[in-house]
Amino acid sequence: MPPSMFSGAKTINNLLQVTHKYGPCSPQKKGTTKIPSLHQILLDDQIRVKYLNNKISNNHATTIQDSAVKVPANSGQSLGTGNYVVNIGIGTPKQEFTVIFDTGSDLTWIQCQPCVVQCYSQKDTIFNPSTSSTYSNISCGSNACKQLQSATGNSRPCATACIYQIVYGDGSYSVGYFARDKLTLSRSDVFPKFRFGCGENNNGLFGTADGLLGLGRNKVSTVSQTATKYGKIFSYCLPSSTSSTGYLAFGKKHTGTTKIQYTPLLIDSRGPSFYFLNMTGISVGRKTLAISASVFTTSGTIIDSGTVITRLAPTAYSALKSAFSKAMSKYPTAAPYSILDTCYNLSGYTRVTLPTIVLHFGGGADLNVDSAGIIVQASSTQYCLAFAANSADTDLGILGNMQQQTFEVVYNVAGGKLGFGAGACS
Repeated sequence: MPPSMFSGAKTINNLLQVTHKYGPCSPQKKGTTKIPSLHQILLDDQIRVKYLNNKISNNHATTIQDSAVKVPANSGQSLGTGNYVVNIGIGTPKQEFTVIFDTGSDLTWIQCQPCVVQCYSQKDTIFNPSTSSTYSNISCGSNACKQLQSATGNSRPCATACIYQIVYGDGSYSVGYFARDKLTLSRSDVFPKFRFGCGENNNGLFGTADGLLGLGRNKVSTVSQTATKYGKIFSYCLPSSTSSTGYLAFGKKHTGTTKIQYTPLLIDSRGPSFYFLNMTGISVGRKTLAISASVFTTSGTIIDSGTVITRLAPTAYSALKSAFSKAMSKYPTAAPYSILDTCYNLSGYTRVTLPTIVLHFGGGADLNVDSAGIIVQASSTQYCLAFAANSADTDLGILGNMQQQTFEVVYNVAGGKLGFGAGACS
């Protein structure tokens, strides 16, 4: 049953292209990484959610034993670190790398030679800093090195050169030198002394991506380091299928074809690098659900490019599930699938009418979720509501990337607001 059965793209230039990691348009090396099942994606997503909650709880320190430019973005597997990839250039002469982009992380890093402990198999040639005329290590006593603790949650002893260490929720990690080199996003968008991690000991669930592009709010992040040119503004559109492409844009980029609805970005001391939003309610089929506003304020809500399925407080999810089930009562139910507990057997149907789901945010912004973010295919006949409940109402609410698909999501960090524009990609 193709997605077009559910009732309920534009050409954009000068952008970094975003696509699904395993789709036909992906820059990932074909045939080198097994495509994960939805079951594995959801398991990894749960690990990601636990990791984000641990960071909010200040328990994230983990050690290991010994002007507008738009970049094509490709969707990757759910790895606990991010789901979409883009191409960037590092060094002089420039070498291109395919990196996961992640609004839930700050540090940008790539794998580097020599791999003194280990490097995993990646798409491109591993970066050799000795071949770049503009590469330099950052010293131990510098202010830049001191910023690493808040950006990574870990500190490493060093004698002369600054050492970074970052560990993700699924146990994946990268350790190496904190360095400077030229970052190239386009011919006219070049940053000579970009600070990044040059990883010589890396392992984990990164697929064949070459590293990670950190888009959090910390001073180490790409957003902060490019602020002089882009004014701490970036946006993206995540494609809804493996055959579609989206984009990642830096600077004041807007297609002008859709209205952007803005909601305030909040600062929360529990996670100053995260993008917190004031979620205020949910509507199903144009009817606002009876959920107290305190349910959303108790947990707080972040928007995250690396979490797949939106997580709601159990009280909010229960109301959503009940209203959705009532609207879908004419369709036969199916067994739950992993964390997805509201499923239907849609075999034999050529067209299915889904109820609208609208997420409401402070400032009057509404996210009218695209059909691609309402229901997900678990098997040839089984389709499930693409939302999940947290374990407790105090757990962090997360607006996942599946519910963000096809929207232009605008992060105006300097202006303290985040916007949604419908139909920016397909």
